Amino acid sequence: MSIRPWVIVEPPDSRGLRRVTIGGETVGMAWSRAELRRILDRRGYPEHMDLDDPASVCWRGGDSRTWLDRAWKRHSIMTLMMIGLLVSMVFNAVIGWPDASGASTFAQRITGVLFVLSGAVLGVSALAAVDYWGRRHFKASGALVLLGAIIVLATDSLLLLLWSEEREYTRYLLVYMPAWCWSIWAVLLLVSQRSWKGVPQPKRFAAGVVATALLTAVSLAYSTMYQPAAAPMYFTLQAKFGKAWEDNRHLPFVHVPLTLYMKNTGGIPVYIINDIYTVRGRVASYSLGESDPVTEWRESVGKQGARAGEAELYVDQLKYTTISSGKFYDVGNSLEVGQEYALKRVIQLPKDVEYDTVSIELKISYMRKDRGKLDVEEFRSPHASWNEDDRSYYCEPAICGGQLVHRGRVRHNDNLINVTRKPRFVTAVWSPSGRFISSISSLPYSFSALGDYGEERRELERYGAARARADAEISVAELLKSAGV
Repeated sequence: MSIRPWVIVEPPDSRGLRRVTIGGETVGMAWSRAELRRILDRRGYPEHMDLDDPASVCWRGGDSRTWLDRAWKRHSIMTLMMIGLLVSMVFNAVIGWPDASGASTFAQRITGVLFVLSGAVLGVSALAAVDYWGRRHFKASGALVLLGAIIVLATDSLLLLLWSEEREYTRYLLVYMPAWCWSIWAVLLLVSQRSWKGVPQPKRFAAGVVATALLTAVSLAYSTMYQPAAAPMYFTLQAKFGKAWEDNRHLPFVHVPLTLYMKNTGGIPVYIINDIYTVRGRVASYSLGESDPVTEWRESVGKQGARAGEAELYVDQLKYTTISSGKFYDVGNSLEVGQEYALKRVIQLPKDVEYDTVSIELKISYMRKDRGKLDVEEFRSPHASWNEDDRSYYCEPAICGGQLVHRGRVRHNDNLINVTRKPRFVTAVWSPSGRFISSISSLPYSFSALGDYGEERRELERYGAARARADAEISVAELLKSAGV
């Protein structure tokens, strides 16, 4: 029988691993008696070697029954760490990719890239967790796991901070709320274990982590919480009457051309979410001006058809009648920077019409494209209020008359807003009677229910939604004269 070198089994370390040396050479680390036998088998020792024989094995810090490792506990912690890191990896990539690939502003793209990169780091940290709760072949594995846990804590804290502003339920809350709780447990556990001890220069590693965290926090805060002064919107809107023409078929009408014009003269493209033009004729009662304008205005306010904001000395009891009303631009279409659009229409007026003036009003409602992305295909499909088959939008004609309702999902260009808020919808209501409504809200559409006006104001400001208008007025006498009547 050949003489074999003495086997020495060192005392268990903090994790229960015992180093095995043969002839002064480290040949492995054992968690248990069975692993020790596998190490000796690879070295050619007999399968039934007596491990308790002091002539063959020297035990230090305990005997062959001293094994401190609790495999089930170690594997459970490693599994929980990997699950938390992998779930957060996927979640951060899902959050960041839309902004990284399609955000309108540089700051939003940077935010998206940071989230995607953080997802990549979390993937590496998940692999490092296997090594850290295993043999620890890589000295920096513990530090990488700690870095991943800190990233999850930072990103989910930011999401919870954004969520706390309005505290709305969203399905994403079921991800980042548990992940935030997980990250606190993970960081406390890794700090208590001093997981960074294996790093050659722990102070530099800590300084790098702090610097990275500060830069990330500043970038995220800039793009999500701080709202820099945005480029203002400028529109050129025109509405005017042209030269009237007498009907050459000897009909008692004159044809009056209208020209409607719009141009985006600002620096931001927009969605046109609603528009309407309305032509009205005015009838008034004339007087000799025996009283002052204020007295006549005071007496006319409240009368049918009267406008509270108009006062004239010689006219009273103003009454307006809608002659024509229509859409100007296709709702949901965008108007790019510098783009212009014109529309020409012709209305007919009887030669003996009683109106003294005719006016035209053009109104548009828009939303900035640098703030949100509208589901144009969904929004363009109108819902008729008189369609009984579409119960979500149905309204009895006796109550609502006739209305067209456009509604579509809008997503904020900063995806952090989308994952911390309920879905938002743009709603536009149009009617030839002059009903003109544009709103952004999370509430379902209802023609009768009162909305949350506070939320609507916040969302209109958040998405940069506003209105613009233009109008013009001409006397009927001038129109008839231009037509030679």
